[in-house]
Amino acid sequence: MEIDAANRAWTGGIYDESRRGWLYTLDENEKGRKAFKQNEWNKMRVEAIGNSIKTWINGIACADIIDDITHEGFIALQVHSIGNNKADEGKKICWKNVRIITDDVQKFATKTKSAIPQCNYIPNTLSDREKKDGWKLLWDGKTTEGWRGAKSEKFPSDGWAIADGVLKTVKSNGSESRNGGDIITTRKYKDFELLVEFKVNEGANSGIKYFVDPELNKGEGSAIGCEFQILDDENHPDAKLGVKGNRTVGSLYDLIPAVNKRFSGVGEWNHARVIVKGNHVEHWMNGFKVVEYERGTQMWRALVAYSKYKDWKNFGEASEGYILLQEHGDEVWFRSVKIREL
Repeated sequence: MEIDAANRAWTGGIYDESRRGWLYTLDENEKGRKAFKQNEWNKMRVEAIGNSIKTWINGIACADIIDDITHEGFIALQVHSIGNNKADEGKKICWKNVRIITDDVQKFATKTKSAIPQCNYIPNTLSDREKKDGWKLLWDGKTTEGWRGAKSEKFPSDGWAIADGVLKTVKSNGSESRNGGDIITTRKYKDFELLVEFKVNEGANSGIKYFVDPELNKGEGSAIGCEFQILDDENHPDAKLGVKGNRTVGSLYDLIPAVNKRFSGVGEWNHARVIVKGNHVEHWMNGFKVVEYERGTQMWRALVAYSKYKDWKNFGEASEGYILLQEHGDEVWFRSVKIREL
């Protein structure tokens, strides 16, 4: 549970030290960001009950996660380095009234309901809160139900594998949609919030597409739609192509570069989030907003006119479309694919 006196004001957020990084920022919790008082005593509360971890600062709800990676551990108070920042020399953090209860904890759990979002880090599951909020598993973690080939009515017989709760594209020659091809949902979606966990091998390329129209491209290559780029920026040449990084991981591929991003790295799980409300679209990665745009505007059409999509009429302006996971001939893993229609 962070004590963060920086301007971003993420005190009360949850950070997984030396492992997964930020599990819960306060980027979407304005009330929580205002809860911490500089140079005053603040009351921090953590409730870790089963797989649920919740935090409060001065009675204001700050974070809410579901997680099972560590079942028990020590309580620690952190000494943090300041690097070469001489201005931080002599600054202090003080604690007092450190208390804990470990018996009959449900009796003391905070009963008031909170409107802050919940993040579930247990793969391919829905928490009670997620179910209540309307989330659905878009992939069940076991079968091909709900998915088909982008250019076929059936799920591809090659190019994809399912094992241990993971949907994986099989390594071939790195060509786009040649080894089994892309897969799409069996129904279309309009306004939604989409969550996908992904992991890449070294030099891998893939993508998550939305507003996909499989009828647009009947030839070679991937189906056409707006793309949340998945890429190993360090080792794949596509990262240096396009304009100002608009083909790097998290970007709206070949249109808008991702900014302020934190990529967990090759071989580590990353969290992609796409929010669509009418023409307003956002990309989030690992808790950070990296892209935001409006479809159908003059700026949007100018971006399309200077992109690889310029020959596709009214690209990205459909009111609804399929969701796609891309097969690009590289080894990429997917899990915890969830959607909430808005």
